[in-house]
Amino acid sequence: MTRKLAVWDVDGTLVDSRAVIFEAAKSVFAYMQLPPPEYDAVRQIVGLSLAEGLSQLLPAMSHAAIDRAVTGYKDAFQAMHRRPDFVEPLYDGAADCLERLRREGWLIAMATGKSRRGVETIIEMHGWADLFDSTHCADDGPGKPHPAMLLEAMRALGCERHQTIMIGDTSHDMRMAKSAGVYAQGVSWGFHTHAEVLAGGADHVADDFVSLNKQLDAFAKRLEA
Repeated sequence: MTRKLAVWDVDGTLVDSRAVIFEAAKSVFAYMQLPPPEYDAVRQIVGLSLAEGLSQLLPAMSHAAIDRAVTGYKDAFQAMHRRPDFVEPLYDGAADCLERLRREGWLIAMATGKSRRGVETIIEMHGWADLFDSTHCADDGPGKPHPAMLLEAMRALGCERHQTIMIGDTSHDMRMAKSAGVYAQGVSWGFHTHAEVLAGGADHVADDFVSLNKQLDAFAKRLEA
């Protein structure tokens, strides 16, 4: 059987974390005694490592101040996770898509700007312990758009570039995919717009999971031809 590897971003692609991330960002700005950020500014940095993203949001801040902001963001996020009713919901169609890829013999990996603790939390929340064959995050090395996470996923799972598709909602995901030499499959329902994802180098941008599933089928057929 031909090996097929689907590498997934999480926030904005599988998980609708828009409200949670914006709330955490506002908490950081309050902690730093700054006016609250605009959502449009926050959404642009999602997918980057936390330190890199906050550096872009707070360009005038020193390295020490960014370190404090990172700590404040993590504390705010963890406080939200301790709420009894807290959930980061999956987008409609995400669970079905992942389950059918598993049934059809795909290898499935994660490449995310989350911390390792964040990866463990989201895996536990959605019962993904047996779903992902490998997970790669900002704590493992260079973050997006550096190709390190994708290259490590391919190495770990024994897949070549032509056997690998990266699915993500931001231009950072697409630039990572192109740097790694893999198919860049964008989605438009997350943090970046259709045009922004396309400008990042996407080979295709899906507007819903119906379209995404067709693209995954087409990718698999090209491998098996």
